[in-house]
Amino acid sequence: MANRNKILVPSAREELDKLKARVMKEQGYAVNMDKPNDVKYEIAEELSIPLKKGYNGKLTSEQAGKIGGSIGGSMVKEMIRMAQEQMLKK
Repeated sequence: MANRNKILVPSAREELDKLKARVMKEQGYAVNMDKPNDVKYEIAEELSIPLKKGYNGKLTSEQAGKIGGSIGGSMVKEMIRMAQEQMLKK
């Protein structure tokens, strides 16, 4: 499944994937550092959402949001924490 998320700086994809892996690992998920996007399957299973590799057109927006929201929300919280830490250093 191709990653269709658009980021402003394409070269930042690798670092964002590392951040995702680190944040989700800290939350107790089994994250494969080579495939950090696969954590979504573990989250879906935990939430009893039938996410599978390939086509998932039958998922509702709510179901997809629960999976992606927990990942993205955790990443945003961590980025805010990191930014605040940097501001305190200056």
